[in-house]
Amino acid sequence: MDTIKGLKRTYMCGELREAHVGETVTLMGWVAKERNMGGLVFVDIRDRSGISQIVFEPDNAELLEKATGLHMEYVIAVTGTVRMRSNINENIPTGKVEVEASELRILNTCDVTPFVITDDVKAGEDLRLKYRYLDLRRPTLVNTLKLRHRVTQVARRYFDENGFLEIETPILTKSTPEGARDYLVPSRVYPGNFFALPQSPQQYKQLLMLGGMDRYIQIAKCFRDEDLRADRQPEFTQIDLEMSFVDEDDVMNMNEGFLKRVFKEVLDYDVTLPLPRLTWQEAMDRFGSDKPDTRFGLELCDMSELFDGCGFSAFADTVKNGGTVRAINAKGLSDKLTRKTLDNLVEFVKTYKAKGMAWLIVDENEIRGSIAKFFSPEELKAIADKADAKAGDVILFVADLKASVVYASLGALRCEIAKRFDLIPEGMFNLLWVTDFPLLEYDEEENRYVAMHHPFTSPKDEDIALLDTDPGKVRAKAYDIVLNGYELGGGSIRIYDHAMQQKMFECLGFTPDQAQERFGYLLNAFRYGTPPHGGLAYGLDRIVMLMAGCDSIRDTIAFPKVKDSGELMIASPDVVDQKQLDELGLAIVNKVDRHATEE
Repeated sequence: MDTIKGLKRTYMCGELREAHVGETVTLMGWVAKERNMGGLVFVDIRDRSGISQIVFEPDNAELLEKATGLHMEYVIAVTGTVRMRSNINENIPTGKVEVEASELRILNTCDVTPFVITDDVKAGEDLRLKYRYLDLRRPTLVNTLKLRHRVTQVARRYFDENGFLEIETPILTKSTPEGARDYLVPSRVYPGNFFALPQSPQQYKQLLMLGGMDRYIQIAKCFRDEDLRADRQPEFTQIDLEMSFVDEDDVMNMNEGFLKRVFKEVLDYDVTLPLPRLTWQEAMDRFGSDKPDTRFGLELCDMSELFDGCGFSAFADTVKNGGTVRAINAKGLSDKLTRKTLDNLVEFVKTYKAKGMAWLIVDENEIRGSIAKFFSPEELKAIADKADAKAGDVILFVADLKASVVYASLGALRCEIAKRFDLIPEGMFNLLWVTDFPLLEYDEEENRYVAMHHPFTSPKDEDIALLDTDPGKVRAKAYDIVLNGYELGGGSIRIYDHAMQQKMFECLGFTPDQAQERFGYLLNAFRYGTPPHGGLAYGLDRIVMLMAGCDSIRDTIAFPKVKDSGELMIASPDVVDQKQLDELGLAIVNKVDRHATEE
């Protein structure tokens, strides 16, 4: 094999343009494609910047022979002269030029790869993740990681310009009983004691405000030991920030400026400010979700009053017993929502704990459907009017004693219908704020209230008295930023008063001793002049996923985990030596050989 001694790269492979015609250049990269045309060899050379075409002419027999030995993913260096291409390729930025080679060095060979490295790769995700270092060569992944880099750079510049200090907080910290499950790290120095990896820098950034840092930002690594979904990972990255002497509007306005900047600089997309705001209750009533996708209609309609005392007992009894009946109007879809499709959607809503789904189809001269026989023509017309339904529309109903079941099932149903029938416009980024979340929600399994966000969120001033009488009705000074049906980030104004924080812990079922044991450092700190403060944290992986148009945040992370929290490439987690366990004072009670399981 050759070396690069005495050879310097002059351009990256994706940089050549018409302005470089006539220049002698040196490119280095991987063979993406090679074509022997019988006396003429074409090679596409690739690096992270893109592809350039190299031509090996027949008048240099030695060089041509060497070029015929090239194979996919060989690492090469090529020197030659840039010239115009006879056949222009409009699909790549370098498509008007090519390099006539005068020197070729083979820097390394390559075994046959487990899959062909192209954007239309046919290999399954597990195989690609096992060989992630090869998968990373695909242009789509390269471009996504470039986009991720640009987002973080915009964040750093924007918040620096606005007076924020980038400060690192600890990775080895203390386990807390609220929130998701912690990843624990045993301490060798203090046997039987454990560090926890941070689920967020929440308490540290609040203490930074107490320390007078005023404005803080961090690109923070966070960890949660939870089951995975397409937009979740056990380790993830936040754009984390906190501000002193602010209210909700101050934090939201600062972040609207960031969102406008990042979408303009990264995607050249203009975000119109101010962003729309919905209260949590309005979002649930209209969209069945606290992270609504507003790019399409299919909004929920409360039909409960109309069915109070009606002849259809399933609806009437639900309303009588304090439940709710709501519907969505699938406008113009009567031809597409066949009986088979409707039956399929009935099963779909059941996955969200709904007992079923009723439906009515509005035709020119009649209203028919699964519940039509229970109503008079006049009643059917009133139902259609309430749902704003016209000929060609289909009204879909869900009823339940729990509003949460109706919200969840219809909220998911509207999104499912929009996806199935292409109701979502391309290229839209609908950003909005959801505000005034409930401070607490009741956990029936634990038989107590838990914090909807976290236990450091401040209640709205006008609702504080309800903490003693009706905690479930207390609203929080909390706000989420939502994009196209995903929560991009969430934040709140924090509790900064010692007595109020004690009261919050009391509402969560902590005794004073328990609160002191777990959060004493924070409660004690609040005695020493804590400023009003608030902040927000974005999920960086999720922002990049949506901006890049990816289906999963795994596509935005260089080395992601899979559904069982393992990493396929280096096969982690793994067993450790007995010596290491002995040093930590640990013994393995239940052992799973995950490698044997995978095989």
